[in-house]
Amino acid sequence: MFVPELILRLPCRSVTSWDSPTLNIRPNVFTLNENDKIPTVLLGRRSFVAGSVALGVILAWRFTERNRPLHADVESAGLPNSVTIVEFTDVGQRISTVTVDRIVKTEAEWKKQLSSDSFEITRHAATERPYTNEDPNAHQKGVFRCICCDTALFNSDAKFDSGTGWPSFWAPIAKENIRETIDSSLGMVRTEVSCWRCDAHLGHVFDDGPRPTGLRYCMNSVAMRFAKAK
Repeated sequence: MFVPELILRLPCRSVTSWDSPTLNIRPNVFTLNENDKIPTVLLGRRSFVAGSVALGVILAWRFTERNRPLHADVESAGLPNSVTIVEFTDVGQRISTVTVDRIVKTEAEWKKQLSSDSFEITRHAATERPYTNEDPNAHQKGVFRCICCDTALFNSDAKFDSGTGWPSFWAPIAKENIRETIDSSLGMVRTEVSCWRCDAHLGHVFDDGPRPTGLRYCMNSVAMRFAKAK
């Protein structure tokens, strides 16, 4: 009897092929791999029913994935060559507004620089499992910077406990340093958050946060590094 293996993946974007998709999961990161073939011969009534259910799930995922906004090279191709960002010290003090070259690297270069989890999340928009990367600096003062290009993203003063298992902030350190785009994956309309300088996927922003903004910037912890104030 063929028993379909169905593994959950949280909403995130990816660049994939649609010939033979299967759902897989790495230990700490939700991803979509497509290395296996869909079984084409199912023996017996029970096998046929199980296979039909599996095929329906796979087709639904194919529809969802095709409607996801693409990331990495596909989407980055339309971004400007230079960007204007705000620089900050590790204590969160504003230094200056600067115009710098946008950072573009090959897949091989990003893989060499980043851990496997950080690569999948920032470059392919995967999502880390909640509570797998607890932030030990939750109550320390400092700045959360992009793991890819070190751009300042969030001040620890804006961090709060959302109970979701992901680092959450009620505002970015500077709107100029992030990029917000519409993500319509999985039949939902959400706002995706990326680093403005290198287009690293960071997470999403929701409107259920605390005052004063009412926003919740729900970020992947391995997409950032914490720079402790000195």
